[in-house]
Amino acid sequence: MADPRMLTDAAEPPYATGNSLLHRLAAEVWDHLWPWSRSGFQRQRTVQAAGLALALAASTAWVLAALGRLDAGAIIAWWFGWSVFEILVRLGAKPYVKDGPWWGKRYRRASLMDMICYVGFKNLLIGASLFIGLKSAGLVVL
Repeated sequence: MADPRMLTDAAEPPYATGNSLLHRLAAEVWDHLWPWSRSGFQRQRTVQAAGLALALAASTAWVLAALGRLDAGAIIAWWFGWSVFEILVRLGAKPYVKDGPWWGKRYRRASLMDMICYVGFKNLLIGASLFIGLKSAGLVVL
């Protein structure tokens, strides 16, 4: 029977039934930082491979920013570009989002808007953390 509180069908990521709390937390961190999956590569090889290439380019941009060779506007543009592409990658590889509180174990199938919101907010937090870290280390000027 469908749960009337959920907007879309229930989904279960492979790590959702992990035995220990530490295993589940590590798997969840990995899930947030690594948007690819084996099944995604089998279904959408081109999109997934392009996503890997773009992720490498965005990571290189962050390294260049840390070395002082890229200004803040350029790194924001790279990060935005990566975020847009990550939406496509995740919809093909990990098409689910958590439903309910962050500590819960309930997941559901993601719509396009769910994925836009999830990736946008997640990457905003990651980008802000990286900018704050680089700024406090004196490596980037905003």
